[in-house]
Amino acid sequence: MSTQYTLSRRARGLTSSAIREILKVTERPEVISFAGGLPSPATFPVERMREATDRVLREAPQAALQYGPTEGLTPLREWIAARLSRDGVSIPASRVLVTTGSQQGLDLLGKVLIDEGSKVLVETPSYLGALQAFSLFEPQFASLPSDEHGIVTDALTPEQLAGARFLYCLPNFQNPTGRRMSLERRKALVALAAQAGVPLVEDDPYGELSYGGEALPSLLSMNPDGVIYMGSFSKVLAPGLRLGYVVAPEEVLGKMVQAKQAADLHTPSFSQRIVYETVQDGFIDRHIPTIRTLYGQQCEHMLAALEREFPAQVKWNRPEGGMFIWVELPEGIDSGALLAKAVERNVAFVPGAPFYATEPRKNTLRLSFVTVPGEKIDAGVKILGELLKAEIAALPASA
Repeated sequence: MSTQYTLSRRARGLTSSAIREILKVTERPEVISFAGGLPSPATFPVERMREATDRVLREAPQAALQYGPTEGLTPLREWIAARLSRDGVSIPASRVLVTTGSQQGLDLLGKVLIDEGSKVLVETPSYLGALQAFSLFEPQFASLPSDEHGIVTDALTPEQLAGARFLYCLPNFQNPTGRRMSLERRKALVALAAQAGVPLVEDDPYGELSYGGEALPSLLSMNPDGVIYMGSFSKVLAPGLRLGYVVAPEEVLGKMVQAKQAADLHTPSFSQRIVYETVQDGFIDRHIPTIRTLYGQQCEHMLAALEREFPAQVKWNRPEGGMFIWVELPEGIDSGALLAKAVERNVAFVPGAPFYATEPRKNTLRLSFVTVPGEKIDAGVKILGELLKAEIAALPASA
C-alpha cells in the first residue's frame, strides 16, 4: 500500500514565482535576459570579502561557526542602527533583527501581522516577492492608486485606510517600476497613515542606488514608531550572503524574533561576521558609488536603445536609480504572449501582470539592465522592438 500525503489547503494554494520560472529559461547561454533582478556580479567586492573571511576564521573561528542569537550579531545590529540613525532620528540596536535575506523579513511580517482575511494595502503595481510572501497568510489585498511619483496620497481615503493591518511600499526605485516616491508624497503618506493608525512597511533594498547619490528622507525617519523598515545587503554587497534586516517597534520585533526562532533559529553566524568585517570601517560608502556609476551607465544605454528601437506607441519611465525600467504597451497587447515570442528569439523579460495584487494590467512589462553588456542590450532591445512593431500592426484599427 502506497503512502498517501495530503497537502494542507494553504500548501495547495502556493504558486511559483513568475520570475523564478522565467529564470529557468534564461539559464541558456544564448538567451539575452532582461528578466532577473540580479545585481551585477561585477559589483561584488570579492577581494574585500576574501580578506574579511580570512580575518573571521583567524580571529574568531569558533564563534563564527557556532550557533548565535536569534536577533543577530550585536556589532552588526549596532552598525545597522547607527547607519539608519539619520535625518534627525536615533534608532536603537534593540529594534534591529537580522534576517536570512529580506525575503525572510516579509515572511515573518506576514506571520505576525496577517490573519486570514486581513486587509493589506499595497502599491499598484507592487513587488512580486512581497505579494507572494503575504499571500501565504490569505489576506485581502487592496491596491492603492499610484503614478510615477508613488502612491497618489491625494486619492487616499479614510475608508481605504480603515482596518488595514499595514501598508506596504517601496519608496525608492521601486521593484518593478523603478519609480521614487516624492518628498511631498512621503510626508503626506506618513501623516495619513499615522492619523488612521495604520503601520507603514517601508521596503528599501534599492535606496542606496541613486545614480546621482541624492537621498530623500526615509519614512522611518519621519515616524519611527509607525514604520517598519526593511533593508538588505544583497544589492550593495552580494545576494548570495542572504543577509537582510528589519527595524520595528520592540513589541512587533519581539514576535518576529519568536517566529524566526521557529523558522531557522538564527541567520548564519558566519555570514553576519563576514559582512560586519567587510563594512565596519566605512567600506560600504566607498563601494556604493561604483555600483551607482555602473548602473547609471547601463540604464542610459538601455534608454537610448529603447528610444532607437521601440515604436512610438510604447511608453517607459526614466529611472533615477535602481535596476529596472517599466514599460507600458498599447492596450490589447499581452506581454505574457509577447514573452513567448521573445523567448523563441532568445530574449527574456518579466511580464507585468504578476506584480499587481488586483486587476492585473497585461500590457506592462519590466526590464532589468544591470547584468547585460551594452552590445547585448542593443541586440535584445532591437528584437523586442521588432516584435512590438508586429504586435501593434496586428491590432484592430480601433485599438
